Parts: sequence; structure tokens; C-alpha cells
Amino acid sequence: MQAITTCGWGFRPRLCVTERPAPEPGPNDVLVQVHASSVNPKDVKLNYQLARVLTPVGVRYTPPLFGDDLSGTVVFCGENVSDFVAGDAVYGMDMRLRTAALAEQAVIDQRRVAKIPASLDFASAASMPLAALTALQGLRRGQAGAGAEVLIIGASGGVGTFAVQLARHLACRVTAVCSGRNTDLVRGLGADRIIDYTKEDYRKQAGSFDLVFDVTSYETPGSIASLRKPKGWFISTGGHGAAILQTFLSRDKRARLIKVESWREDLEELARLVDDGHLQPVIDSQFPLVESEAAYQRSRSGRARGKVVINVRGSNGVASV
Repeated sequence: MQAITTCGWGFRPRLCVTERPAPEPGPNDVLVQVHASSVNPKDVKLNYQLARVLTPVGVRYTPPLFGDDLSGTVVFCGENVSDFVAGDAVYGMDMRLRTAALAEQAVIDQRRVAKIPASLDFASAASMPLAALTALQGLRRGQAGAGAEVLIIGASGGVGTFAVQLARHLACRVTAVCSGRNTDLVRGLGADRIIDYTKEDYRKQAGSFDLVFDVTSYETPGSIASLRKPKGWFISTGGHGAAILQTFLSRDKRARLIKVESWREDLEELARLVDDGHLQPVIDSQFPLVESEAAYQRSRSGRARGKVVINVRGSNGVASV
């Protein structure tokens, strides 16, 4: 099968399409014919960094590392799989290092996939798992509920666009931080108030909140202390070393790094919200599999509005469930 691996020597390898053996599903796995995947900061910060140490020789002996999110069609079910059959359209991810979804076929545990929202095509469904689950579980961990004042830092990115919509669905009052060029997008997603960080220092002017949800992961409990109410929460996606360490070492019981988990129940909840009209993926751009390097560069630029999608099969039709 075709899969994305690295090629070239040194510490700046390129992503390229190579031929690799098809994965072997276990008794609890489904084998998925992948239609689409999407790019997340984890891909760039972890999976890509791991791959940098592999020479072209080493790549031959390691499984593909790239792609966490997937959408596609089940082609085979392990002997213990009872909730899926061949032909089911599914989406999901596996956080046990990676799903290896940037390939024509991928294996994933049956507990970590669900049938895709009936109203979405494969590309849109592939944009959801990691980002939408992070938003859902972050808001849940921060006890966001009706009437809560919520600040979302990084509201126009992959996690942020989902977080704004989910917070609005929960009847929170949402203040969103983004750049001025993304104001209309974020307002359309349901933000009550928007702060343009290029013109204002949100740390001084935002107010006080029941939940500060930092999806940029640069902030720490100390840097946003003035933004929290006495019993307010600070939740971070934890993507930068210094911020991770300071948050982890904090004695503040209401400051947490969110460790996202992919479980079918949450994926099914997200699918219901999509089909009921409460949640909609925001797609920044789409690339074919052979242009995965360009897709990663777009994500790395930090200017993507919503998600960057990679079409493994080039499909953009509505999935048949």
C-alpha cells in the first residue's frame, strides 16, 4: 500500500509517498480503507520529530508514523469486533503514539472509532477526531456549563473553532481570542465577544472567567492568574515545553493539562451534535496525499483557520452510512 514516510538524510527530512506492507489487524481491531486524514500540532511536534531520527534505511523497518485522524470505510473486522461490519463509514483516532492514517489502509481499535456523522463527507469527518475531542473534553474538565464565563485563547484554530461552538451549545458566555482577520469567522461560530490579540493585551482587558481554555498552549497558571475567578479553571492543551512544565508543577488544583482520549461514546456524541446542527467543522485547506509535506507546512505556519485536511483517496463525496 501507499503510505507517507520520510525520505532524505539529515534532520530536515521530507514527507513522501512510499510503498509499505499493509497493517495486520488484531482481534479487537478494524481495518479501514482510509479516505482522509488531517494535520494536528501533535503531528508536527511529536510524530515528525520522532521521524527525524530515522534515516532512509531505518524507515524501511519501522511502521508509518504519520496521521492521527482518519475517516474511511471498514474493509475487515477482527474476530472480537461486533459493532462494525465491512462497508461501515467510520472516523476516529488512536492516541497510542499514532493511528498511521496517512496511508491507504490503517488499523484501529474498535473502541476508538464511530460511524461518521451522516451529514458530513469523509474530508470533513477526518478533520474532527483529535481537535473536537480535545475541545469537548477540555470544556468538560473545566466544568463549562450554562451561564459560565469562558475565555478561549486561540479560537480560530482547529481546537478553538470546535471549542467556541461547543461552549455556545452548552449555553456559556464565550469570549474568544484570535487575530483580527478571523473575527468574522469566530463570531459566526457563536462567540459573544472577540478580542484581537494583535491590538489588545487580553491578559489585561479580557475580564475574569469561570474557565480559561488555552488551546494555543503558551499560557501558564501564573500568566493568566488575573483572568480567573476565585474558583475558576485553567485548562491547557499543553503543546509547549515551558508551559507544560509550569502547569504540571503547579499546586493549583484547578489548573490542568488536558490529555485527550479517543472513545467511541465521545465520537458518537460529536456526531449527534453535527447532525443536529450544533457543530460544524471548519476546513482551512485540503491537500492530496502526495502533497502531505505542503499540508504540514501549512499547519506549521500557525495561520490555518480551522483544520488542514489530507485526502488520501481524493474523496469528497458524502459518505454512505
